Amino acid sequence: MKKILLSSLVALAALLPGIAASADPWPSKPIRIVVTFAPGGTSDVLGRAIAPPLSAALGVPVVVVNKPGANSIIATQEVARSAPDGNTIGLFISAHAINPYIAKSLPYDSKKDFIPLAMLALMPGLLTVNPTVPANTVQELIALAKAKPGTLSYGTPGGLTSGQLSMQYLIKLAGVNIVEIPYKGGGPALADLLAGHIQMLINSPTSTIPHVTSGKLRPLATTGAARPAALKDVPTIAESGFPGFELYEWYALFLPAGTPKEIVTRLHSEVMKVMASPEMVKRIADIGAQSSNDTPEQFAQFLIKEDKVWGDLVKAIGIQPE
Repeated sequence: MKKILLSSLVALAALLPGIAASADPWPSKPIRIVVTFAPGGTSDVLGRAIAPPLSAALGVPVVVVNKPGANSIIATQEVARSAPDGNTIGLFISAHAINPYIAKSLPYDSKKDFIPLAMLALMPGLLTVNPTVPANTVQELIALAKAKPGTLSYGTPGGLTSGQLSMQYLIKLAGVNIVEIPYKGGGPALADLLAGHIQMLINSPTSTIPHVTSGKLRPLATTGAARPAALKDVPTIAESGFPGFELYEWYALFLPAGTPKEIVTRLHSEVMKVMASPEMVKRIADIGAQSSNDTPEQFAQFLIKEDKVWGDLVKAIGIQPE
């Protein structure tokens, strides 16, 4: 009997390595970072910046896949429908918190279908004007708009992004009439601002700071609570006569709901190491943003607050879901 039992144990032991090998350990396949906007924007730049060091840390390829369209809904839906195996990461922006309030229905549940993984950058918008506009401050711009109602225009990148909502909120608070000119992306809007076809734009500092530095655009204010290090001479809108004005664009990583806890923990740890590197710290500061070392649980709490901020703002502006 003992011999039979011993033989069985030996046979089982021989099988165990094969059983272990048959289950794919994570990570063992290429990982996708699905970006919600076209190449060239801030989210794409951030995705492509973290992909190489993340790949080196995990030992598998990490590739960026751009899925623009429908104010980020197309890419977000793809992530929601992906297998929760750690091989698909969504790089979403604050439109993720805005969309539930501006769309009558979504092909996913923005809260239940995702696990918040890591905040990459928190960035205020930057209000700039073409240098031909005779205004050096927000108050001078408002005075000009009141003197010439309906003659000034601002650009928007299409969809309802944080920059567009920030501009609409400022217009509502100031009680002025400034015409909205929609574009298919922030790039075309910025190009028309530089050409003088529109007079103002609230846009990402990432793409705007170089034109401010060269003197092609004039900065008036940022939308955050404090002045970014890269824009320390530019006042906030709150400092410019609108106390309490505080809105941000954020860029963050999400996983499909159901992703195993151990994968979430490992990914978060590796992403935080990448973001803490001197190269990434400098890059984030140079684009007028700030990084975060929040845990996934702390990031989830931040999202609860953001949900209320954008929900209240959409209601205050009077936007109806479409």
